[in-house]
Amino acid sequence: MIAEYPTDLAYNPHLPLSHALLLPRIAIENTMPVIDGGQFAAKVVVGRDVTVTSKVFTDGHDKLAVRIRWRALEDEVWNSEVMTELGNNSWRGQFNVPVQGRYLFCIEAWFDQFASFRYELEKKYAAGVPISLELQEGRNHVQQAAERSEGELSERLMALHDELCGLLPAEQVALFLMPRSADLMSLADHRPYLSVSPEYPLDVERERAEFASWYELFPRSITDDPDRHGTFNDVHSRLAIIQDMGFDVLYFPPIHPIGRSFRKGPNNSLTAGPDDPGSPYAIGSEEGGHEAIHPQLGTRDDFRRLVKAAEAHGLEIALDFAIQCSQDHPWLKQHPGWFSWRPDGTIKYAENPPKKYQDIVNVDFYAADAIPSLWTELRDVVLGWVNEGVRMFRVDNPHTKPLPFWQWLIASVRARHPEVIFLAEAFTTPAMMARLGKVGYSQSYTYFTWRNTKAELAAYFSELNESPWRECYRPNFFVNTPDINPAFLHESGRPGFLIRAALATMGSGLWGMYSGFELCECAPVPGKEEYLDSEKYEIRPRDFTAPGNIIAEIAQLNRIRRQNPALQTHLGLKIYNAWNDNILYFGKRTPDGSNFILVAVSLDPHNPQEASFELPLWELGLPDDAQTQGEDLMNGHRWTWYGKYQFMRIDPAYQPFGIWRISVG
Repeated sequence: MIAEYPTDLAYNPHLPLSHALLLPRIAIENTMPVIDGGQFAAKVVVGRDVTVTSKVFTDGHDKLAVRIRWRALEDEVWNSEVMTELGNNSWRGQFNVPVQGRYLFCIEAWFDQFASFRYELEKKYAAGVPISLELQEGRNHVQQAAERSEGELSERLMALHDELCGLLPAEQVALFLMPRSADLMSLADHRPYLSVSPEYPLDVERERAEFASWYELFPRSITDDPDRHGTFNDVHSRLAIIQDMGFDVLYFPPIHPIGRSFRKGPNNSLTAGPDDPGSPYAIGSEEGGHEAIHPQLGTRDDFRRLVKAAEAHGLEIALDFAIQCSQDHPWLKQHPGWFSWRPDGTIKYAENPPKKYQDIVNVDFYAADAIPSLWTELRDVVLGWVNEGVRMFRVDNPHTKPLPFWQWLIASVRARHPEVIFLAEAFTTPAMMARLGKVGYSQSYTYFTWRNTKAELAAYFSELNESPWRECYRPNFFVNTPDINPAFLHESGRPGFLIRAALATMGSGLWGMYSGFELCECAPVPGKEEYLDSEKYEIRPRDFTAPGNIIAEIAQLNRIRRQNPALQTHLGLKIYNAWNDNILYFGKRTPDGSNFILVAVSLDPHNPQEASFELPLWELGLPDDAQTQGEDLMNGHRWTWYGKYQFMRIDPAYQPFGIWRISVG
């Protein structure tokens, strides 16, 4: 009998006996990693082991055999691996996913009759209970296994049976309990009461989906003159420096032609001068739309050369995919049915009250003329840039576009190019942010930007390590963006920027910063979390060697991340005790415990802070009085810790955080 999960019969309130007899006798529950019962694929990184857990149990005391089965979606043959019983009906197993793409896995369980026999035999023999009938039962198990087998396996089982028949009772017990007997019998197991769980999907992505450092810049600002538009060729001069800071993703806001109708001026003013460059998010002009390049940035060949030059510096170019149009976008004339129009014949521009974006109009995904032509056009825009060597896309405001569209587009793109990564710029409700991860986004912007207190940060870091977030959502801790000048940075000075950099780089495998953060730029529009003289509306040259910069510290933070595998994911983070509400103290370690990092960050950029704290010796299996070794990863200093309770003092005038590697011996 084979029972599969789920079955509608299980939910029948008037269950007939004939149906009840078909229900699984073995329960398989709470399997992880699973999202919404398998409706969406859990996220995994290529080359890693996938740990599967489940509750598996049945009536009575029979022993169970439990295995994971898995395969790549395009494969026909299943692989399998034994799961280990942890106690209290819990089982765990692992398998490796060697290539990118979609996988399936399931769990199968059955009564292991020979294991049950061995368990009872061992108990009774140890208790001095007569076991002659048990030995006969065991020999019958072996004989029946031989009879249902063929070839060499049948011969080996018959040889085992004959060997048992010639032994004294104590010798038979010893042979039954030998691993070779169990291994041989497992090959002939007829798997009674076999139950099989549903098949659950996995989305296996490349490493940069979970571990990457993003650097954002406007190519037009790579110039020494605010009156001269920067170009792709100018960006070449920045590549080595960005590489030296430890970044591996170079992200550009939209690089497409910018419309002139209702173009915004400096500081988002409604009136633009003849030479004002406008917002790159007002996409489209007579020179082209989302498939085109803004002429002042350079040619397509210039872009291709930049992609290759960046790659030579270990940098991957990421582009902004913003589904919005200026009122000069070619689509308005070519496909007017893709847009919403007012009764007076004017087009409806974008709004987010009290903000108004007169220079931008949005498409209507469900307009009669838009299905399917708009959807396929947008998909083809992405594929066009993939063909130019772009494998990473930051998507602007995806939560304002239909979820079915994203589910289809991402699946369509990744079916052709499984290496493509999508980053969601979605500052919205938790349910929507999680859903974007479920429908295919590899990573997402987060609430980290507005988490400042110890309680807020501890709760958020912990939440991201719990289900369902850990299975569907990878946080990218951007410390700032062209749209967000965090209030914490306005008055915190250089220490404040170091605090946020340390929290971001140590808290998640993914982090990002917008150009100017390394210079501690923070001048806000009064009363708002927006940059004064925003680069979204004007060309902004910078002196990247300006005094007070934190370039060296950022480079070292990124270096520490690369050298310590525990820091290459947001998972595994644990909050530890430091008795001061101004100090956040947490740790990360690899599953095998070989790399263990402790991080203490003062959240006060103005005053020294002190705290007693605990070394998590229990994580290392050590007693409270154990001796451990510490290393400061920012400066290389080493020391010995004695015991569990320690003391720290953090002075923001020197460095507002500590990053320590703890080891034994």
